[in-house]
Amino acid sequence: MRALVITAPGVAAVQDVAPPVAGPGEVVVDVERVGVCGTDVEFYTGEMPYLHNGIASYPVRLGHEWCGTVSAVGDDVPRSWIGTRTTGDTQIGCGHCYLCLHGRRHACENRSEVGLRGRYPGALAEQLLVPVSSLQALPDQVDATTGAMVEPGGNSLRAAWGAAIVPGCPVLVLGAGTIGLLAAQFAVAQGAEVSVADRSERSLRFAESLGGFSVYNIQQLPAMRYDAVIDASNDPMLPALAVDLVQPGGRAVFIGLSGSPSMLDTRTMVFKDVTAVAILSGSPGLAATVEQYASGAVDPRPLVAATVGLDDVTALLAGNRPAGAGPGPKVHVDPRG
Repeated sequence: MRALVITAPGVAAVQDVAPPVAGPGEVVVDVERVGVCGTDVEFYTGEMPYLHNGIASYPVRLGHEWCGTVSAVGDDVPRSWIGTRTTGDTQIGCGHCYLCLHGRRHACENRSEVGLRGRYPGALAEQLLVPVSSLQALPDQVDATTGAMVEPGGNSLRAAWGAAIVPGCPVLVLGAGTIGLLAAQFAVAQGAEVSVADRSERSLRFAESLGGFSVYNIQQLPAMRYDAVIDASNDPMLPALAVDLVQPGGRAVFIGLSGSPSMLDTRTMVFKDVTAVAILSGSPGLAATVEQYASGAVDPRPLVAATVGLDDVTALLAGNRPAGAGPGPKVHVDPRG
């Protein structure tokens, strides 16, 4: 089958590789759609920390935001899975450590991450091998575009949950990328009065086009405090701003990752009695994300600017936006083309 393989920083190509074979507890998925995110770009450029701390190494086959249809199953997996449209969890815990046994397998220190680390290559390929335990079936109301947005949606929904939203409360989202905009949409669906802030005027114009929340340049935020601030940016200065802007007794939610350490004065957090929440993955929020997408409470499709083929991914990872792409922050890949 065809798959995108990164062999060194800045070196990637579509290769013919052996198709996956489902072993015990595993399924093979025919991939329909894959999202490309900032983590994938970091693997391509060589900046991803996993490459420097021994967790991952080249060659790498990326792709952890995906949907598709189960085409084969291992001997001990019910054949009823064949033909099921599905997406799946990125984080595959070891299954026997303390964290896995206590409902936190997404934080397992020995976990695999589909397309990022461990034994499961990613979905930027015609087929994907994953454990059946990681699957999340998709209803008919969730199309291919929406299905490949479940994984980032799970992260964003958990960020909104972390904000402990009460209807009518003011919530600020820092960062108008995919995660930030989805978090804003989930927060609106929970009844919050949401504002989104960013430095990019292009991102702010697109955010404003979605409707449902106020939009500000970070340099021009109104003089007010928020019950919760969600930092979904990659700016190392914004975690401190989040703590400054949150109300005493409020919540600061951290889901963005910067390329350098962020500095926080814990004295500010203590004196304001701030609750800090950090989000590692979307794992505990995948099922609820599918439900909200299926109900129409949140529609992620406007965030997808274009869908390209496997042969176009290397240029995309190198920073070249597809010709004719819309204004949204996300680009999808159809490996079948």
